[in-house]
Amino acid sequence: MSNLLEINNIKKTFKDKVVLKDVTFNVPAGSIVGFIGDNGAGKSTTFKVILGLLSHNGGTVKLFGEENIEKNVKIKEKIGVVFDAMNLPAHLTIRQLNNVFNKMYDSWDQVNFDRLVTFFSLPVNKKVDTFSRGMSMKLSVAVALSHNAKLLLLDEATGGLDSSSREDLLNELKDFVSDGKGSILLSSHIMSDIESVATHIVVIKNGEILLNEEKWNIFENYAIIDADEKQLKLLDKDIVLAKRKQNSSYSVLVSDKQKLPNGIVFKRISMEDISILLARSE
Repeated sequence: MSNLLEINNIKKTFKDKVVLKDVTFNVPAGSIVGFIGDNGAGKSTTFKVILGLLSHNGGTVKLFGEENIEKNVKIKEKIGVVFDAMNLPAHLTIRQLNNVFNKMYDSWDQVNFDRLVTFFSLPVNKKVDTFSRGMSMKLSVAVALSHNAKLLLLDEATGGLDSSSREDLLNELKDFVSDGKGSILLSSHIMSDIESVATHIVVIKNGEILLNEEKWNIFENYAIIDADEKQLKLLDKDIVLAKRKQNSSYSVLVSDKQKLPNGIVFKRISMEDISILLARSE
């Protein structure tokens, strides 16, 4: 499986503050990579570095095998982007925006855009600045999905949507990658969304990648246990990924539940469990 996005050892500093520390992960074709982390962990900075909106202090970013795509219009057209804040002209209507994008993109897919606008129940003759946040996010996703992009970069794209609208959008994302050609990097604070659609999980904390794994492996082999000091010493250090002290015991994330000593009971895990434990862990 080829990688549409490859990030290798990216470093980023703002003055004396290091905000990305050797960030490395790939987005393979046909995948949805769930990008998880608390506010300020480095997710949005990573997105901006990928797009060339921010410079970086080391490492490489390759999109479709190419570096430095800023002046490569054909490659940029293969990328669909949705940020948490909408970046479309607020004084225009959808009908007017459609005319703009029809001229802007050589590969504008009018049929799909019309389908998505109807599917998302968006008003074509109202100015965008009258839209709710949820409507704005739906419109941004409709645009991203309508110029034959191969890679979608979605930063909190499900924010502001009710549960049924999120389900509709997530189904569109699953359809997008179903042919194995497109891929998505998706950040979200809604762990159920990530758990529902992601094929890979990347967790970032304080600018460092703590977890980079295929989702199936996490749910097949990972576990969270409650252990006291004595039990903690019995664990194979190679499988301990994170631990968090709570009163007199520890919550511990392990990468291979088959290697746990006899008598130690593990719990079924969710993305919510993993996210909280990694964010609060030592």
